[in-house]
Order: sequence, then structure tokens, then C-alpha cells
Amino acid sequence: MKELSPYFQHRKYIFRRKVFKLLGEAFYILNERGEVLFYGEQKAFKLKEDFRIYSDKEKTKEVLIIKTPQILDISATYNVQDALTKEFVGAIKRKGLKSIVKDEWIFLSKEGQEIGKLTEESIIGAFLSRIGAQLMYFNLIPQKYVILNSTGKEVARIVQHFNPFVLKYTMEIKEIPPSIDVRLLIAMGILLAGIEKRQE
Repeated sequence: MKELSPYFQHRKYIFRRKVFKLLGEAFYILNERGEVLFYGEQKAFKLKEDFRIYSDKEKTKEVLIIKTPQILDISATYNVQDALTKEFVGAIKRKGLKSIVKDEWIFLSKEGQEIGKLTEESIIGAFLSRIGAQLMYFNLIPQKYVILNSTGKEVARIVQHFNPFVLKYTMEIKEIPPSIDVRLLIAMGILLAGIEKRQE
């Protein structure tokens, strides 16, 4: 694999859902200074989830593709492809039944081996977040996630910002270099913003 773009070499990434998008969903991925690194869109009217990540909000260059072959499956596997090199990076699979109570996803290598997982840090926080979302129509209880590799070492941490109107996460990469491909980590942030919040 050739060296990744400098945009994939940051320690922190901020994921923010775009407000007032008519069809589908859109997301900004920012650096610590609030500068746009990537722009993502979820295609509308698709039975199979399909996310496209671009190098800028003008969509001049596609950089990542996140798609699932399953139709409306709570345990779907999302394949991640580098749109520039056509390389299959790996996949992310949602643990459907477990995620009803506490979000859990697993990372798969390009060979299909489990190389890590994301889990919600607190089961109490997960429960309160879901109750709050149902009762208030806003997620007023920010969630925290930890990403571990296959040996149990912390790779990254994701924290939701307290904001009832704009969905926003910060991902901080703790392991340098990360043992899970950064492109998979970026895809995970997009899926959290696009899938988890819609299913609560």
C-alpha cells in the first residue's frame, strides 16, 4: 500500500452532520482547527446503505466508498474501498442484537479477519442516551466510544459533543501509528453519524 494522503495522518478528526440537507445525509470531517478535510454523503432512496467520501465539499475527488451488500440489516457488514486506488481496505460489521442495548461494531481486515472493535464505553450511558433520545427527540446525553485492536490495546476514542441540534463527534487516535487502518477509522466515524443516530 502506498503512503496515505496527509489528510489521513491527523491525530484528531471531527465528524459533523450537515444541517438542512433535503435528501439523504451529509457530513463534514474536519481537523482540530475546523478546516474541512473530507465531505461525505449518504445516497438517498437506497435499500443498501451507500456512503461516498470526497476530498472537498465541491466533490471534486472521491476518496472512500462505504457500502453494504445487505438490505436493511441491523447486523450489516459495511465494505470500505479506497476510491482512488480501488483497494479494498477492509470492513466494519455492526453487532445488531448487542447494539440494541450498547453499540458494538467489529473491524475486519481485507482478508476478513477480526482486527478490532468499537464499543460504547458505559452501558449506563448507553441506556440513558437511548431513553433521552426517545423522550426528548434530541440526544442530550453525549456518548463515548472506545476502539480497541485485537489484542485489547486502545487505538482511538470517540466522544460525542453536547449539542441538541447538530450531531458532532471528535475522534482522537491514541495509538501512533494506529494498528487499524485510518481509512477504516474514518469510515467508522461516518457510520456512527449516519447509522447509529438514525436507528435510536
